Amino acid sequence: MSEEERRRPFGLWYEPPESERWDLTPRPASDSMVTLSEIIDITGSNLLGNVHGGTLMKMVDNAGGLAAIKHCRGPVVTVAMDEMTFMEPVFVGELVTVSAMVNDTGRTSMEVGVRVDAENPRTGRRVHTSSAYLVYVALDREGKPRPVPPVEVENEEQQQRQREAKLRREARLARKEAIVRARAAGGET
Repeated sequence: MSEEERRRPFGLWYEPPESERWDLTPRPASDSMVTLSEIIDITGSNLLGNVHGGTLMKMVDNAGGLAAIKHCRGPVVTVAMDEMTFMEPVFVGELVTVSAMVNDTGRTSMEVGVRVDAENPRTGRRVHTSSAYLVYVALDREGKPRPVPPVEVENEEQQQRQREAKLRREARLARKEAIVRARAAGGET
């Protein structure tokens, strides 16, 4: 394998289509749904038997990335973890289920909502442990951003998720603009 092949933007596992014409037909939100489950062992925990937040964040990013890939039918990169809330601890030995679905799209980006649940397999107790919102950008053959299809909402819950995603996007852009202005005013570049 040549150095050039080794450094291709997507490695050897993905061969981008020859055409730069992307299918931008709107896709139902449910088509992007991904569910991953895993029994958590001691390697992802701390001395108290709680699962590390970073272990859960990796699971969240894996599920979110798969949902984005399913929606745009190609490679993506994570560009932001807009928000992640930890509401309950996850303990060693619990079954963790991570569910992800695209909430909304921009021109090249997708916001994916992710929910994490933990279940004690002995007692059956199930709790919603955390939620997160991540932003992914679709990539073309050269590893540059490319257009993504719009998402079609199918019910009121998805419509609400889409409205909230638009608000989070506006807040991200406003925060970015405020930081740029503050740096310019302070003489930083």
